[in-house]
Amino acid sequence: MGLERSDKMPAQARGAKPRAGKPAPSAVAPAPHPSEPGERLAKRVAALLACSRREAEQYIEGGWVQVDGVVVEEPQFRVERQTIAIDPDASLLALAPVTLLLNKPAGVPWDQAASLLNAASHWAQDGSATRVLKHHFRKLECAVPLETGATGLMAFTQDWRTQRKLVEDLGAMEHELIAEVAGAVTPEALALIERLLRDEHLALPLAKVSVNSATPERSRLRFAVKGAHPGLVAHLCEQARLPLTALRRIRLGRVALSDLPLGQWRYSGIGERF
Repeated sequence: MGLERSDKMPAQARGAKPRAGKPAPSAVAPAPHPSEPGERLAKRVAALLACSRREAEQYIEGGWVQVDGVVVEEPQFRVERQTIAIDPDASLLALAPVTLLLNKPAGVPWDQAASLLNAASHWAQDGSATRVLKHHFRKLECAVPLETGATGLMAFTQDWRTQRKLVEDLGAMEHELIAEVAGAVTPEALALIERLLRDEHLALPLAKVSVNSATPERSRLRFAVKGAHPGLVAHLCEQARLPLTALRRIRLGRVALSDLPLGQWRYSGIGERF
C-alpha cells in the first residue's frame, strides 16, 4: 500500500531551483487568447519557468505560486490577466510525502478519523516547521486501528515506507495505553489481569500491566501491548471487575502522543520513527 515511486525524477524534484533565464518571480504571464475563458494556471506557470507541465503542477501544489498575491494550490485554476508570482525559494522537495499524527477524540471510528485532518485542526505548536498544504491531506493511509470509544494517537501517512513498516511490524510494535477505571485497583484485580495474560489457553497477545495512579474514586492502569488489539483492555478490565471509564493510546512504537491536544494533529518530525 502507499504511493507509487518513480525513479525518473525531474531536476527540480531533486532540489534544483527554476532554470536560469526564467521571468522574474513577479512577472505578469501573457494573457490568454481572447476566445478562451482563461487557461489553466499550470500552463501559465510552465511558460514562466520554462519547465514541464507536470513540474508546474508540482510547484503549484507545493504552495509556491501566487495569483494576485494569494497562494493558489490548484493546478487547474483558471487565470486570465492576473499577476502570477513564483516564490524565489521554490523547490519541489516540499512535495515529499508526509505523516500526520492525530489525537483522536472518543466517538470517532478509526476508519473515519481522517476526516478530522484539515488546516484548521493543525496544532499551532507543531515543531516540524512544515508548511500546511492541501495535498498533505490526500492519499493518506492508516493501518493501525483504535477503538471508537478510545482517544489518543493515530498515524496517517503518504509515505509507502512508513505504511509498510506499520503493516509489517504491527504485531511486534508496542502500543502504550492508559485505562481509567472507577475505584481503586486492588492487588487481587491486578493479579487476575496478569494471570489472564499468562494463560496459554487464552492465547492473548504479549502485554504488561501496571498501576499508573490510584485513588479511592479513580485509578489508571498502564498497558504495554504488542500489536493493535481493539477490545483487549476492555475485556481484561471487565474480567477484573474494574469499570472502564476511558481509554487513551499515548504511544505507538517509538512515537509518543506527548502534549498534542485532543482533536488536533501535527506532522511527524524529521528522524521520528515508529
